[in-house]
Amino acid sequence: MVKNKFVADYQINTSRKILFPYLSTASGLAEWFADDVSINEDKNFIFHFDGEEHYARVASLRGNYHVKFDFFDPNNLEETDHSYIEFKIEENELTQTLFLKVIDYSDSYDDEELESIWENLVHHLKEIIGG
Repeated sequence: MVKNKFVADYQINTSRKILFPYLSTASGLAEWFADDVSINEDKNFIFHFDGEEHYARVASLRGNYHVKFDFFDPNNLEETDHSYIEFKIEENELTQTLFLKVIDYSDSYDDEELESIWENLVHHLKEIIGG
């Protein structure tokens, strides 16, 4: 299946320290991103969307700056072209404004659908953190 890379920036009016746990912890992600998120004994994240489980491992992490989740099929560990979601917190040096950069590399959606999905998700996140 063909993968699509979607990249978008969203202005967030909060601090890195407040925002980052919502991007990097199971409890934070469960508040705005998925129906539920848990971590199994192998330290893999399990994202629950619409009654389905999606497994991911943290591929890279830099506290208060960046986290990347690499999704995989636990029944097909030989697959190499994994979907991933990456969150980066970037700051405009001039204005001190924070931006959340979302990079979504996945299949099945076009840019217009992904833009709408992410707009709604980030809007919900902003409501939660007050940003």
